[in-house]
Amino acid sequence: MSTTIRIAAALLIGGDGRTLLVRKRGTQAFMQPGGKIDAGEQPVQALARELHEELGLRIDPAHARYLGHFSAPAANEPGFSVHAEVFLVHIDVAVTPAAEIEEVRWIDPAGDGGLQLAPLTRDLILPFYRSSLATA
Repeated sequence: MSTTIRIAAALLIGGDGRTLLVRKRGTQAFMQPGGKIDAGEQPVQALARELHEELGLRIDPAHARYLGHFSAPAANEPGFSVHAEVFLVHIDVAVTPAAEIEEVRWIDPAGDGGLQLAPLTRDLILPFYRSSLATA
């Protein structure tokens, strides 16, 4: 059995520069929105599907900028690792939690918003984004 979870995730940035994090029902950690990539599905297509299912958000896959491949221990599945294809997406519309998403929070990407963050978000994605801002 594979202990790898392949996902597509979004670094969603709002018009005010804050980033959107989500928390799934029954869990504690906040993370990037996104989800598992289905067999035969391209990561950016999986991302568009998941954002629509989880947040009612429709994105144009052509406007999602690929940031890279990131791996970390899974937040909610002990013994598993998450392998994420991460995309930067700028939005200026409201989102509504749906499907398995219980809560959404906009935070300043320079900090953790006082939230418990998933390892992928805390250790890799937010630091990567901060360093990209510092060099911009």
